[in-house]
Amino acid sequence: MNAPRPRPGIMDIAPYVGGRAALPGIDRVIRLASNETPLGASPRARDAYRAQSESLHRYPDGGANALRAALGRHHGIDPARVVCGAGSDELISLLCRAYAGLGDEVLYSEHGFLMYAIAARVTGATPVAAPESGLRSDVDALLAAVTPKTRLVFLANPNNPTGSFITRDELDRLHTGLPPEVLLVVDGAYAEYVTRNDYASGLELARTAPNVVALRTFSKIYGLSALRIGWSYGSAEVAGVLNRVRGPFNVSAAALAAAEAALDDVPFTDAARTHNDIWLPWLSAELARIGLVAHPSVGNFILVEFPDGDRNADAANDFLNGRGIIPRKVANYGLPRCLRITVGLEDEMADVVAALNDFMS
Repeated sequence: MNAPRPRPGIMDIAPYVGGRAALPGIDRVIRLASNETPLGASPRARDAYRAQSESLHRYPDGGANALRAALGRHHGIDPARVVCGAGSDELISLLCRAYAGLGDEVLYSEHGFLMYAIAARVTGATPVAAPESGLRSDVDALLAAVTPKTRLVFLANPNNPTGSFITRDELDRLHTGLPPEVLLVVDGAYAEYVTRNDYASGLELARTAPNVVALRTFSKIYGLSALRIGWSYGSAEVAGVLNRVRGPFNVSAAALAAAEAALDDVPFTDAARTHNDIWLPWLSAELARIGLVAHPSVGNFILVEFPDGDRNADAANDFLNGRGIIPRKVANYGLPRCLRITVGLEDEMADVVAALNDFMS
């Protein structure tokens, strides 16, 4: 029987599956699978979102002008070079659509965000994963993997799900080693959580380098995951390309308003970062005390490694689910011995530690 057929390669793509949000038969669920901030969204952002209900019949600002101006003030960047999207996911897809196609290659690190490979395959390009060293992106390995077919290099910094990062000097060395026609995309979804002085989010490099784009999101520390809004900063030429391939009203009015309000509520963002600064090291230390490997992280999550045998990651996941706790399985990232656990509220962290202590006993 004849039927419409997708392009070759589309059916070879494994769909992205988000973290679970519910457990059958359990009312109180501790959701630690999607790296959502436990403090939620800023009250100002929630008020701005509600205010949009009075004008749902109006199209949103297709140019995101007010938000781009606010981002310019907040980060000291040129708002004309900012492009807003429906989450950084959309911007990843747009970059691949605009700069890669059949016969091209899209490069990323071994345990990088799954959307890089998916977006590359959708365009017909070939995703290429460079080996990591100690669960960190390896600059030498990335540069060694560059070929004449390479069009984009995606670098999640900090990386999800490992929580690791490369330093400012390493980022500069990666950029310097790339051919000028290769676009370096620095994905800083968790940049707001990092306080180290040897870290660079990519914004600084994108100010002057025509082949660098920095990506950011409002889904993590700003708590606007449900609204799907992110942004990019790059050269005027790259911004012009993205504005040609994105939809004319790709971000909703409610998302634009809430994002602008969240950006201006600096004390609330600082509180979210402070919460993470307290409970990330606490959780790491408690996991180590239990006998688990908590890999170093500068994000709002920890990659936890389990032993082989009957105390493995799959068994731990099932045990935690039975206690109403949802971590993230990361076997699809090539990390079958690990679970990723988001930093949650104080009582949630205590429940996680108690459950894993019982599991390992």
